[in-house]
Amino acid sequence: MKKLILILSVFVVLVSCNKIENEYVVDESKRGLIVEKAMVVSARQEASKIGTDILKKGGNAFDAMAATQLALAVVYPFAGNIGGGGFMVYRKANGEIGALDFREKAPLAATKDMYLEEDGNIITYLDKKGNIIPKKSTLGALAVGVPGSVAGVFAVHERLGSLPIEDIITPVIDLANKGVVVTKKQEERIKKYQPYFRKVNNNTILFVKNWKENDTIKYPALAETLTRIMKNGRDEFYKGETAKRLVKFIQDNGGIITEEDLSRYEVKWRTPITFEYDDLKIISMSPPSSGGICLAQIMKMIEPYDLAAYGPNSLKAIQVITEAERRAYADRSFYLGDPDFVTVPGETLISNEYLKGRMTSFSFEKATLSSEVSHGSVQVIESNETTHYSIIDQFGNAISVTTTLNGGYGSKLYCTDLGFFLNNEMDDFSSKPGVPNMFGLIGAEANSIAPEKRMLSSMTPTIVERDGKLLMSVGTPGGSTIITSVLQTILNVHEYKMTMQEAVNAPRFHHQWLPDVIFFEPNSFPKELFVQLQSLGYKINEKTSRITAKVDGILVLENGKLEGGADRRGDDTALGF
Repeated sequence: MKKLILILSVFVVLVSCNKIENEYVVDESKRGLIVEKAMVVSARQEASKIGTDILKKGGNAFDAMAATQLALAVVYPFAGNIGGGGFMVYRKANGEIGALDFREKAPLAATKDMYLEEDGNIITYLDKKGNIIPKKSTLGALAVGVPGSVAGVFAVHERLGSLPIEDIITPVIDLANKGVVVTKKQEERIKKYQPYFRKVNNNTILFVKNWKENDTIKYPALAETLTRIMKNGRDEFYKGETAKRLVKFIQDNGGIITEEDLSRYEVKWRTPITFEYDDLKIISMSPPSSGGICLAQIMKMIEPYDLAAYGPNSLKAIQVITEAERRAYADRSFYLGDPDFVTVPGETLISNEYLKGRMTSFSFEKATLSSEVSHGSVQVIESNETTHYSIIDQFGNAISVTTTLNGGYGSKLYCTDLGFFLNNEMDDFSSKPGVPNMFGLIGAEANSIAPEKRMLSSMTPTIVERDGKLLMSVGTPGGSTIITSVLQTILNVHEYKMTMQEAVNAPRFHHQWLPDVIFFEPNSFPKELFVQLQSLGYKINEKTSRITAKVDGILVLENGKLEGGADRRGDDTALGF
């Protein structure tokens, strides 16, 4: 009997040791900024400060959203904007959820084949040296979609805000007049894009000057534009003097946006995509963003596998996640588009039965070839240079917003008169179904160009609940890598017990169906791992990485305090009180 008891005791100890080996413990020393009540995390300290100051004044997360969005147009013109658009997902303190689509739209004069030659080939242009220069869907006025950001700010403020609009916009105007100090990263970005600025703009714009770190850039024209918007409201941008000046500028530069395009623009309040993963409830953006559906597909496909046991960025974890991503991106390319124009089979695409079938061809023994994975059987593309901000206020409201000009500095077309860059969102449509856009994403008829249609996006602003309580607000820029970066950040916290800051900083990888390659963040993964993956038939790319995401997130800790995760890859900053 004693011998039996001894054997059982040893067995229990061994099982316990094995369990402990696979359990992860949070390293409290690696927390990001921790605050008691409220927090803003964004791409620049100045924007985070303006948002935080609004909260300190007694404003809520929605007031802070409006202020932060406009502040980013001043401090981060690379992607922050009033000449672009975006998406917001929110969760109110009472648990009510919702989503706002302030995505850009195609102009009324847009046509399905507007970027194609008569023989069906996408238009490209050769410079005098014989080098291909970017396409019409990426550079200049013809690439511009009808902007939605100003309409988004006012829609959020009118429905959910609490402070007077003057209290929200005045600090942004003051910042534009005072100026913003150039960081080292900003100096490098401006220098990199200056050849495009010179190519696209007919006049000498502010950004062709040789700006250096610690210089101060002032934005008086943008301050004047924001002052008119503050005084006259939303209609100033869409029907007023600003609208008239903007349309004249676009048309003088060969664009097709009209005053009617601006006057007809409206935001859309959407129902977010929601789904369960373990004990989490994920709340993410619905079409015309592909983010929520793709995130749901990937997370549901990987849920049956024990990622915690495999370990973060281990061979098996990367295999499972890569194969789920491959299948989700194949579906994205075929089914997803603007739900006001096409039928998106969202419920089917995220159903357990459908996704179980999608993974039946997966094996740990070898890679699935993307050539063998088309879209699934159902009855019935985009930019690296985006920006994201997350806010949780002292009342318990949370917002997650991703906003963009598409490419870095958008179309590179800068309206000196009004003080801002214009987007190049038209490239996010499928200019030619089956042909990749500037970010390698392939689209189909569902995302073809049509007047007043919204282009498909990968933006994935996301809020996470656990046991009915707010847990996380998270999102990122990064084009096609947005979805996979948000995914890995959530998994890092949930499966591997990382702090918010650790989860944001952790190295990332990405697969998007085509090209059939796993992209790895450079110099972040062991070479032995690559050898193992290649032996299983996976193609590796660590040199020209697409991993450009800069995740900004906020985690609600067990004691109710907030931890900020501001991505080390940028000038991102968490502030709060």
